[in-house]
Amino acid sequence: MSQKTEIDPVYTEQIGHGNSVAAWACVLTMMVGAIAGGIAFANLNWTFFWISMGVVVLGLVLGGVLKAAGFGVGGSRSGAAH
Repeated sequence: MSQKTEIDPVYTEQIGHGNSVAAWACVLTMMVGAIAGGIAFANLNWTFFWISMGVVVLGLVLGGVLKAAGFGVGGSRSGAAH
């Protein structure tokens, strides 16, 4: 038995998928912090570990600040024509 089904697009606007300066800065900063934290954890260097976790939090804050400044998806300074 064969059933023919069609996929009907539900979305009428383009989804950004986080492809913006704010998203990239947030993710890359958090990734650097997480990798450095993993290395510090493996070497039992607790001071460097907690500094690295601070970098992860800083990345989250950086993403929010950049989004508020207009560098997020659809932001005024994102460079995307809307």
